[in-house]
Amino acid sequence: MLPPDPRFRPQSRRKQPKRAAASSRRTAPQSADPERIYVRPLPSPPHAALLTFRGLTLRCAIGRTGVTHAKQKREGDGKSPIGRYVLEWCALRPDRRPPMPRSQLPTIVLRRSDGWCDEPTSPAYNRAVRLPVSISAEAMWRPDGLYDAVIGLSHNTAPRQRRMGSAIFFHLARPGLQATEGCVAIPRSAMRRILPFLSERTQMVILAPADAGRPKRV
Repeated sequence: MLPPDPRFRPQSRRKQPKRAAASSRRTAPQSADPERIYVRPLPSPPHAALLTFRGLTLRCAIGRTGVTHAKQKREGDGKSPIGRYVLEWCALRPDRRPPMPRSQLPTIVLRRSDGWCDEPTSPAYNRAVRLPVSISAEAMWRPDGLYDAVIGLSHNTAPRQRRMGSAIFFHLARPGLQATEGCVAIPRSAMRRILPFLSERTQMVILAPADAGRPKRV
């Protein structure tokens, strides 16, 4: 089996060139406050939620069985993990027309060989792999277009724990905002609208139902 694909590692974890300590102290910029995408579960059905970002509020899809606290998340439970997550990378299908706009995130051009390991017993669990492999892995070059634009969230990525959930992504939704297996999904038109504003200082906050507040009209 080939090693995990380094293209999907967050920029902050890639090896950076060393700088002189004194120079770094003089030139280090102040970190900007994060921008947040809020995902608020609706009372029903379990996979319905509202996403809010930069004044835009729209319906989105979450896990088919709703949400759960991140530490209680398990592989295959169909739940979206409650918590605050960093947007680690963005991957785009290069053959789609019109092409999706670029974000400010580290961006990967998807390949037909790209996959994501969902086998909890594998050392590559919850990492990108190159297909074909002998272990269970999801193909990211999908015929349904859900990963024409896909963003990796930082759930269970550093450190990774077995069976705590894999492939928690922010991606395109199925028609009718059908349920996901734990990801957050929005319509293609909405993704095209917000992609240019997503950067490494953007965070996604998936709220518990008790914290979601009163449902809003969209």
